[in-house]
Amino acid sequence: MKKMLKATINYIIVALLIILAIIISIYMFLGQTIEESIQLINQVAIKIENTSEQGEIKLNAEKNRLENYPEYGTEYATIEIPKIDVSLPVYYGDTLEILKKGVGHSSGSYFPGEGGSIIYMGHNSKKMFRRFSELQIGNEIKVTTDYGEFTYKIYDMQLINENDTEKLPVQDEKEILMVYTCYPFNNIGYTTQRYVVYAELVQ
Repeated sequence: MKKMLKATINYIIVALLIILAIIISIYMFLGQTIEESIQLINQVAIKIENTSEQGEIKLNAEKNRLENYPEYGTEYATIEIPKIDVSLPVYYGDTLEILKKGVGHSSGSYFPGEGGSIIYMGHNSKKMFRRFSELQIGNEIKVTTDYGEFTYKIYDMQLINENDTEKLPVQDEKEILMVYTCYPFNNIGYTTQRYVVYAELVQ
């Protein structure tokens, strides 16, 4: 009886070791794919949840206001600057985490189509706004949202200090897009200067 029990236990241990080896092998070969699939499922779930909570984003033309606003931290638009080959996602908010992913939208400013000041910001990295020095007056900036496309034309560019808030005025008399990045453009790390591009709505 003892021999049978001992043999059974040995079989169980061997079976568990084989199962463990199979699991490890699967994870080694398919781990990345599994993780990517889980992340994709989570992203889809989050988007569905946000959509159900916030509803469809629409622009009320009569009131010049959005009927629903994007959740803080979510992507709601794309900014394109053909002159410097820029096409980047725009996120509502301006935290460091948001700026790692794309262009941030200051939560204290208006949205495209609302007729006021819109303030965007992004890093001066190669993939983002490193080539801002090549921009010229008359160049176009296009912002595409779920509720419409908006084209702005650059009319001014200024180098300001980070505390010059009067150079980034929030007003509702005219739709102006202000996009800024850190200066110097090739600087790595913290800097106190900002290069601002000012553009007015033309279409």
